[in-house]
Amino acid sequence: MMQMSELAPYMWQPGWAAAWAVLALLTAQRLLELVYAQHNTKRLLARGATEHGRSHYPLMVGIHASFLLALWLSTPPDAPMLWPLLIVFALLQIARLWVLATLGPYWTTRIISSPDFPRISGGPYRLVRHPNYWVVTLEILTIPLIFGHVQIAALWTVLNFGILFIRIRTENVALARREPQKPVA
Repeated sequence: MMQMSELAPYMWQPGWAAAWAVLALLTAQRLLELVYAQHNTKRLLARGATEHGRSHYPLMVGIHASFLLALWLSTPPDAPMLWPLLIVFALLQIARLWVLATLGPYWTTRIISSPDFPRISGGPYRLVRHPNYWVVTLEILTIPLIFGHVQIAALWTVLNFGILFIRIRTENVALARREPQKPVA
């Protein structure tokens, strides 16, 4: 494992509350996504869709909320940051937006599906299955490491894998009932 002195060239110590600015951006993004997801969920349910995996959803929310709380409680406002990982985080946000744009009105934080809905196969879905989960997994690993929180990265990565094991199996059953869509985007 690298020593702190070896990481010094990669550390950014801004002298202002940049760490909390990063956390505020992350928190605001998650809250806006919840609003967008709730809007899409209501519209999809009104079109006759059903929710799958409702029982595990509170656990998933708890994992993500406690992740943010752990970051806020463990990070001083002026904490030094590993700038290469900030770049990785920024690239992950581009990937996140690509997923959101590709799914459009079908993107939610819940598993909302109907056999009448298309199975999206364009955008990042041409490259990997469940790209949103790849992005979230890499964020949960990367964000704490920006601030040197190895334990937070390790613990919440394990928790995330646990909930994704349940969630992906549930989502795959719901998606198997949909008709494939020709790639667009």
